[in-house]
Amino acid sequence: MCGRYALLNPNKIFDRFGTVNQLQQLMANADMRPTQLAPVVTMDRQATLMRWGLIPSWAKDPAVGQKMINARAEGIDQKPSFRKPLRVSRCIIPATGFYEWQATAHGKVKYLFTRPDDEMFGFAGLCDTWIDPNGERRETFTIITTAPNEIVAPVHDRMPVILQQADEAAWLDKDEDDVPYLLSFLKPLPADELVAQVA
Repeated sequence: MCGRYALLNPNKIFDRFGTVNQLQQLMANADMRPTQLAPVVTMDRQATLMRWGLIPSWAKDPAVGQKMINARAEGIDQKPSFRKPLRVSRCIIPATGFYEWQATAHGKVKYLFTRPDDEMFGFAGLCDTWIDPNGERRETFTIITTAPNEIVAPVHDRMPVILQQADEAAWLDKDEDDVPYLLSFLKPLPADELVAQVA
């Protein structure tokens, strides 16, 4: 699971991901939470604000988004909520770290996971558009999770999919709908590319 993350230098999104636009006056957020608006990079390389918690386009009740902050990589191509977005509306969620909690005899300990150089990276995500009865559009996203690497495993049994920078363009490729190929990106980041510290 990935239930909290950090984005401390949001104004670098344009340079880091080569977006065709630049969102103005983004504020750093060290504790991004579900249902909040967050910057996302779409398949057409737009930087846009979306709400964290995917609401499928066909959903009857938008409250379902609160349960869809994450999408498990395993079987993602078979689940109705994620099957179509995997083919046609993938996205990248910029971040500078993510949090997990480890249960101990003295209570839960919060850990922050970052790149060793503290640079921005991108979670693999899916997005969708839900239109409410009044015709208002809601753009929402989910973060894909996978099995943990050796750094995360002592703390939690899941971790977000962090794309290698060299794979980001392929993940966002508008012409790419080869599901087995897309699934090949949904794997743990190598352990030596993450560091952990008590937050």
